[in-house]
Amino acid sequence: MPGALPRIFVSAGEPSGDLHAAPVVEALRRLLPGIGVDALGGPALREAGATIRFPMERYTVMGFFEALAKIPPHVQMLRQLRKDCRAGRYDLAVLVDYPGFNLRLAETAHRQGVPVLYYIAPQLWAWRPGRARRLARSVDRLAAILPFEPGFFRGLGVAAEFVGHPLADRSWPERSAARRTLGLADHERVLALFPGSRGQEVDRIWPVFRDAAARLLARGECTRVLVAGTGAGEYPGAGGMEVRHGASADLMAAADAALVKSGTTTLEAAMTGTPMVVAYRVHALTAMIARRVIRVPWVSLVNLVADRGVVPELLQDDATPDRLADLVRPLLDVSRPEAIAQREGLAEVRRRLGLPGAAERVAGIARDLIAA
Repeated sequence: MPGALPRIFVSAGEPSGDLHAAPVVEALRRLLPGIGVDALGGPALREAGATIRFPMERYTVMGFFEALAKIPPHVQMLRQLRKDCRAGRYDLAVLVDYPGFNLRLAETAHRQGVPVLYYIAPQLWAWRPGRARRLARSVDRLAAILPFEPGFFRGLGVAAEFVGHPLADRSWPERSAARRTLGLADHERVLALFPGSRGQEVDRIWPVFRDAAARLLARGECTRVLVAGTGAGEYPGAGGMEVRHGASADLMAAADAALVKSGTTTLEAAMTGTPMVVAYRVHALTAMIARRVIRVPWVSLVNLVADRGVVPELLQDDATPDRLADLVRPLLDVSRPEAIAQREGLAEVRRRLGLPGAAERVAGIARDLIAA
């Protein structure tokens, strides 16, 4: 309607997307006071001032069979949003990660003439280039958080730009302050274990991380082992190790070195400058399929951002306790060449992740799309 304030729909179907979308909404409300924001989201978006039309808790679930039960609610939500877009309710759709649903929503909005901004692109460059072409047909602008992504998506015809990584907006503790927070002495040699946040990840990765750490403890090559625990994980056999819940940034910063599950946690270690060995294990059938379809030379985001092997990666059966212990051992000594070289490489990764202000840059793109 002429003179009506613009209204956008934000789709963030998982907790991480909810957290990343919230500062974008806050920045948009500063740029365009009075703008209306509806969302698929959670508490962070609600706190940012969005109206939660679809609470993400009703849609998000872990596990294949559990996900089947969530298909009908997703289909119903998509149908409702199609009607809303056709009726002109929204001037823009901002989609945050969550590709299983958001790629379908992008197509729906595009067909109804609603501009689409995708923030935090799905990692289609790794293994689904065909799906990336599908994204290219329905996305007007793409705000990338990894520096190598715009080149990939521009090659498919997407107007993509690097806005910086949200991790650059966070305040990261220094080693001495983190150690004081956790009650660690400066002279202690500390190994941190990050076996993942999902139950299945922990089940597969925890035993080899635990056994590698036990070898190092027994030989006196580290004096403390701290485990980043989550509510979804169980940590049997952690004798002599300390499972800490919460304050993972302090735990990472306080450590001399870490064993880290592949994923965003590797970039968090880069932000604190903590040398690491990266590992990942999945079901054997999943690994067989992955080897056939993966298109990138590394699995860890640190190495992908650096475009070289900054940190060691051990996958599947290569991730044994002995190999993990052998690789992380020199990293526990800050004076060893391996530790020095890693810290230099991690500093390069931090520079490549960009300057703070990702949310403000995304909000600026959204404003431009609304005004177009």
